[in-house]
Amino acid sequence: MNSPPFFRVISLLILVSFSMMACTGPSEIFVSPSGSDQDKGTRKAPFLTAKKALEQVRAVKSNNPDKYFVINFREGIYPIDASLQLDAAMSGLVLQAYKDEKVIFSGGVAIPPELITQTTSVETIDTPQGTVYEVDLKKAGISDFGVLRNVGFSRPYGPAWGEIFVNGNPMHLSRWPNQSMVPMGKVLDAGSVPRYDDFTDKGGVIQYDSLRVDRWADETDPWMAGYFHAGFADDMVKIKTIDSSKKTITTASATLYGYAGGKPWQNWYGVNLLAELDVSGEYYIDREKGKLWFISPEEKVNTLEFSVLESPFVTMNDASNIQIKGITFEASRGMGISLVNCEGVRIEACQFTNLGSLGIAVGMGIEPFKEYRHEGIGQPKEHLVGSLQQHLYSHTIFNRMGGKNNTIIHCEFYNLGAGGVSLGGGNRLTLESGNNKVENCRFHRINRIEQTYRPAVHLTGVGNIIRHCEMYNLPSMAILMHGNNHLIEYNYIHDVCLDAEDMGAFYYGRNPAERGTVLRYNYFANIPDQFNTSAVYHDDAACGLTVTGNIFNRAGKLVSLIGGGSDNIYTNNIFNGGKVGMRTGNRLQTWAKWLMDDGGLFQKRMEEVNYQQAPYSEQYPGIENYFDKAHVPTGNLVSGNLFADMDQVSVGDEAWLGWQADNKIVDKGIRIDVTEAGRISLADSAFVFEQIPVLKNIPFQKIGMYDRDDGQR
Repeated sequence: MNSPPFFRVISLLILVSFSMMACTGPSEIFVSPSGSDQDKGTRKAPFLTAKKALEQVRAVKSNNPDKYFVINFREGIYPIDASLQLDAAMSGLVLQAYKDEKVIFSGGVAIPPELITQTTSVETIDTPQGTVYEVDLKKAGISDFGVLRNVGFSRPYGPAWGEIFVNGNPMHLSRWPNQSMVPMGKVLDAGSVPRYDDFTDKGGVIQYDSLRVDRWADETDPWMAGYFHAGFADDMVKIKTIDSSKKTITTASATLYGYAGGKPWQNWYGVNLLAELDVSGEYYIDREKGKLWFISPEEKVNTLEFSVLESPFVTMNDASNIQIKGITFEASRGMGISLVNCEGVRIEACQFTNLGSLGIAVGMGIEPFKEYRHEGIGQPKEHLVGSLQQHLYSHTIFNRMGGKNNTIIHCEFYNLGAGGVSLGGGNRLTLESGNNKVENCRFHRINRIEQTYRPAVHLTGVGNIIRHCEMYNLPSMAILMHGNNHLIEYNYIHDVCLDAEDMGAFYYGRNPAERGTVLRYNYFANIPDQFNTSAVYHDDAACGLTVTGNIFNRAGKLVSLIGGGSDNIYTNNIFNGGKVGMRTGNRLQTWAKWLMDDGGLFQKRMEEVNYQQAPYSEQYPGIENYFDKAHVPTGNLVSGNLFADMDQVSVGDEAWLGWQADNKIVDKGIRIDVTEAGRISLADSAFVFEQIPVLKNIPFQKIGMYDRDDGQR
């Protein structure tokens, strides 16, 4: 039956109306360093600041919440002096560099060239190798210089002190030795030991044998840093006194395990020493006078920035579908971006550089502990990381409110102070996945200040993903994992664990309920073997990791270390070159048997997740009987792996490893190449596939980063 003309007209109008709505894109706002906040925010009359643009968005969305905006930033530098705060009302917002123009959010103060003068008045032990420059920071409007603080293992994440960046290059506090460290001298007093609950914070007394240290007695704020006891635990402490007659240093505070010497990794260096300002790249600040001295790494000082901002550049709470694209975040004391309880956020093609802390935090952190604790229960707090790692040790099911389906993609993290990304998401009680991703990102030189346990990515929660990333030039681990059911794939991890001892490129441990994670199709290479290092480290009876289709090329002293754990699966991997391919042991029957005590740490951690009930009993069959047989490793499987040119293929009982006859051992080493595009190739592929044909299923050409425009996801 035909409709009356009136209804046909109404239907047509409705259709046209919906079509117009569908065709109407988001409203655009423009911001430019040459703009004005008194203008309209258009392309021809842009705003000056991001703050003004966000105020405009919020004002419009308060009456029209479904309206979407794109804020376009034109090329230039945008000083940020407080966090840009985004919430649920700002959902759908896009902040982007306009047409890939170079856009920089800076948390620092640019010092005018006319305030930078040359000087010869600084007294140093050695003649400076370069021109010493001087700046009166107060004349530059800078009065907050920041405060040096203890940084290191088991200390909280936090903002750095004020740093300087010359021509975009980060400088470091003047130090001796300039590059390396010196062995710890004889320890006369180890000081108090916080690891064993002595929180009196008594410093140590250490002998030294260099006459130049005598000169430090006149320094106003001398510090020392290094590895004072354990090789996985760096620290930085203030020097209280130097006794040049006794040749002793007394520290102002304790270090976690107490001071010790004699081991090859127990080394230190002095830092924040005006007398040691002698090579390019060093700086020193007299906080009383407000004077800065530095030696530039380049002949001409084109730009000089001083970091000031301590809070994140951008914070998000309860927001969804926000995009940040093509922006560089630099020259702050804190982190770049922080997300709490967000969904569908996409951070794309951004750079995070010259920051004092890490790049991005997804999820809540913990208010920094007042005492120097290895573990404890803390107060959750948004937009910081703080004592998160210490809190997770004691409260393993802590839900960080990391949200879900958030993506960090095509980003670069470099010249940072304390790691790359702290990635939360998911629920350890329900095993609901967060599905938060770090993809196609590059991480390098991200530990300028804090050395250990500040990885490229700290995985927490459940069901999060790291794929197609490159991680290198790291003193410690690349990935620190807590939680369940994560996926780590197609990553190129090399030249990591450069300084630390008892460390793994991928590391997790001391929680038998953390299971279900898959490590596949990754390339681990060039991990030093001077100390105990590994590509994959299952510490203290860690369980339930699947490691398949990976290539380990000279990847540590103990390429895989299964430290007494069970139900770990190794299939179809290539181990090429090194001292030991796989090592296991029965530490739960020896020095670590305390973990199995009735009412002890393992029982607590298993009961926290109700391990004998669903979903754990369903997803991890047999976990309900863990304590019946866990004293020795059971349920491990090592099958279909190729071991080439290994000094020792395995150490430990092969039954504990679950060693199968289909593993192949060859004396000949394998040549593995990395192309200029970062692709992995086997020069001896025919030989490899002849040994184990199924290895040809490893997608070698997909490993590593990919071109942003090639469509791979």
